[in-house]
This record gives sequence, structure tokens and C-alpha cells, in this order.
Amino acid sequence: MAVKIRLRRLGAKKKPFYRVIVADQRAPRNGRFIDEIGYYDPNTEPNTIKIDAEAAKKWLANGAQPTETVAKLLKAAGIEK
Repeated sequence: MAVKIRLRRLGAKKKPFYRVIVADQRAPRNGRFIDEIGYYDPNTEPNTIKIDAEAAKKWLANGAQPTETVAKLLKAAGIEK
């Protein structure tokens, strides 16, 4: 099972809010997920990024691959592989 760290979209139309989740790569965007490790709110100034560093490092060590966007968010939050 290939696992990805990716975003799950929530919020109203034109006002997105994202949760950072760990999910099987075959699962739909807002479908089944394994773990929720944080959130990202692009509507605030500056953007709010809150990610559980311990959980993110655990999943990265276990082989989960972040998407491009999540990799940028992890770097902005100060979490390295």
C-alpha cells in the first residue's frame, strides 16, 4: 500500500480550508484517510500552517510520500525528512 501525505479540502465555496492527512494514494481526495496530522488555512494573513511535527516525521520515516504542495508546507513549518 503506497501512502501519501496530502491535503483534504474543506470550507465553503471560494473559502478553502485544508487538513493535512495521511491516506492511501488510491483513496479519493476527500475520502477515506489513515491519520490527520494538521491543517492549513490560506484565508488568514499570514497563512496559518499547523502540523504535528512528531506525527509528520513518523509517517515520513515509515515511507509516506508528501505531495508537492504538502512538501512546501512541511518546509515552511520547519519539518525536514
